Amino acid sequence: MSRPFDANYYQLLEAASFAARSHQGQLRKDKQTPYVSHPFRVCLIVRDLFGFDDLRMLMAALLHDVIEDTNTDFDDVAEKFGPEVAQWAAALSKDKRLPDDRREDAYMQALRAAPWQVHVCKLADVLDNLSDSAKLGSNPGRTVERATFYYEGLRQGAAPELQRPLALVSQALERARAGA
Repeated sequence: MSRPFDANYYQLLEAASFAARSHQGQLRKDKQTPYVSHPFRVCLIVRDLFGFDDLRMLMAALLHDVIEDTNTDFDDVAEKFGPEVAQWAAALSKDKRLPDDRREDAYMQALRAAPWQVHVCKLADVLDNLSDSAKLGSNPGRTVERATFYYEGLRQGAAPELQRPLALVSQALERARAGA
């Protein structure tokens, strides 16, 4: 997976820096781990576990929580990384103005309407949350419940490109349900 170090790759590095600046001071639920480790891990899952090296997908993975969890808005992302990456990051963002049950349904509708590349990023997010939840002191039952909701929602009518990501998330769900 060797690639030339070109201007596009600089965009990926800038997305990593942008995510780090946007999430500065935020911590994961363990109150110790810098939050930005999560989008970095999601990016690595997309590339190294799922096998996708599309720079737009990798940038969307890095930026998947900046609109939802920081003061960054769609226009900030679009200005820096273009409208497509901003649309993908927005599709990966929940509308926190909605009550939780309506928020999840609206989010799933937006995810289903998004391109398969966004589905890959969401499945990487789900896989990272499943693998990290026990270490972070998260509620494992809630994490598995949400992961199952996203997995089932994206599995229906999935693009062929989702075969490997879905299989890996399914395995992680099985392990989580077994308490492994």
